[in-house]
Amino acid sequence: MDHFSTKRLTAERLNESHLADLVALHLDAEVSRYLGGVRPAETTKAYLDVNMAHWDQHGFGLWALRASDGAFAGRAGIRHILVDDVDEIEIFYAFTRSLWGRGFAGEIATALTDVGLAQLGLPSLIGIVYVGNGASRRVLEKSNYLLERSTNRRGEDVVIYRKAKAAGPPLR
Repeated sequence: MDHFSTKRLTAERLNESHLADLVALHLDAEVSRYLGGVRPAETTKAYLDVNMAHWDQHGFGLWALRASDGAFAGRAGIRHILVDDVDEIEIFYAFTRSLWGRGFAGEIATALTDVGLAQLGLPSLIGIVYVGNGASRRVLEKSNYLLERSTNRRGEDVVIYRKAKAAGPPLR
């Protein structure tokens, strides 16, 4: 699943051509506030390499997002992540500041959830959110993720939301 589209976004599998857009996104202090802080270009290049390798290993990963006019909109993905020594599968996203407050996060969260649970057949997905990031918490809640627990990651208080694959009909 290298590409998919939503009503207003096109997602394409991450590749080297996305580096400049990712660097610009990660250098924006407001965008990066809940992403672990501003990342210099070298750190973003390493991030790109890790996420391209995730695709090779798992068959899914990070997509670059474009708005309907073709402009870079942000990034979003589904990835394996170690949380409290447990291998989890997380959805995650970040948008350019010009697109904030316009419903794009909810749109991509819904699409990522469909890709992960329905198309990839994953048993559940999580969202990890800094406690103070009310906007992302609301996005996950509107996407029917349930607050599971609080924890600490890299010295920051975060909450874990989870959405499990719906159970099938009972066997007869």
